[in-house]
Amino acid sequence: MAEKIRLPSSEGGLVRYSDEDYPSKLQLKPEYIIGFAIAVIVIFAYLAAFGGSLFN
Repeated sequence: MAEKIRLPSSEGGLVRYSDEDYPSKLQLKPEYIIGFAIAVIVIFAYLAAFGGSLFN
């Protein structure tokens, strides 16, 4: 009978984290984040153009 050869683990020490273990209390859709970022950019552009000495 042949001897069994033990190979090293292929995981390489990586730890697997599951999203179900720690659900986030704050869940936002990506569309809201993009919309907020665009709104902030528009507000800063408006203030830079018409806001006077805010960015001088």
